[in-house]
Amino acid sequence: MRAIQITEFGGPEVLAEVELPDPVAGPGELLVEVSRAGLNYADTHQAENSYLAKMQLPMVPGGEVAGRTPDGRRVVALTDSGGYAQKAVVSEATAFDLPDGVDDLTALSMVVQGATAWLLLRRSTHLEPGESVVVHAAAGGVGSIAVQLAKKWGAGRVIATASSEEKRRLALELGADVAVDSTAEDMTGALREANGGRRVDIVLDMTGGRVTDQSVAALAPFGRLAFYGMASRERPTPVDPGALLTHSTAIAGMWLPHAFKLPGRVVHRAMAELFELVGAGELRAVAGGEYGLSEVRRAHEDLRSRRTTGKLVLDPSR
Repeated sequence: MRAIQITEFGGPEVLAEVELPDPVAGPGELLVEVSRAGLNYADTHQAENSYLAKMQLPMVPGGEVAGRTPDGRRVVALTDSGGYAQKAVVSEATAFDLPDGVDDLTALSMVVQGATAWLLLRRSTHLEPGESVVVHAAAGGVGSIAVQLAKKWGAGRVIATASSEEKRRLALELGADVAVDSTAEDMTGALREANGGRRVDIVLDMTGGRVTDQSVAALAPFGRLAFYGMASRERPTPVDPGALLTHSTAIAGMWLPHAFKLPGRVVHRAMAELFELVGAGELRAVAGGEYGLSEVRRAHEDLRSRRTTGKLVLDPSR
């Protein structure tokens, strides 16, 4: 089969198209003929071995696939690696059967970005009706879904941030009440101004560095910031517990693999609700672009440069 393999860690240049033996499914696993694989910002961290889970070489990157099993089931699934290929082996526990009418792009948008947005709002920040919600990178994969979910679940004001006029316009089309330039020098002031001069209740942040620091400073009493990525590759200032006490604020981290360890099949409940909303026309995926295997380096360059919007996918047939 054709696949993308990494034999040394680094930037997009380490992604090489190769021929590899077909993988073989073991007990509790499924072999999937991949029709589309998801492309995520986290994949760029995998390639340079700077992600939360350390990787072993050689490696086929890619953590999500959509396709068919040998017995004809159409599934979307998460996997530790192996997604950038024509065939992949996935765990039964992280595979979800696809309802009729849900295309590959939408399925891949929901299995990582949708589930992440669901968990951030439902579990990490416990959104209450009427609260203000800031969604950083609102035109991205998680952000574009989080804007829609926050609005549907009763947020009083959804404040989107994005780096370009085009991305801010998209966030407004998805339901944001106001869109803020993510390059604003004073993000604390910009967020308060966007919220009518008031501090904000919830911030969903995957940027890191200055943006995180200034977002924490914008939180209202009992405000919550959920941190789920570090796209800037800049670490925020260490949190002083005393400062949290002073303002009665909370900071949470969220990494999707941990959710599979929760009791009650939480991720499966999230996926069922997300697919139901998609089927009812109340939630949509934003197509961000499709790349062939031979274009994977360009895909990673686009991700790293923050030029993309919505969900990016890889077509292993080309």
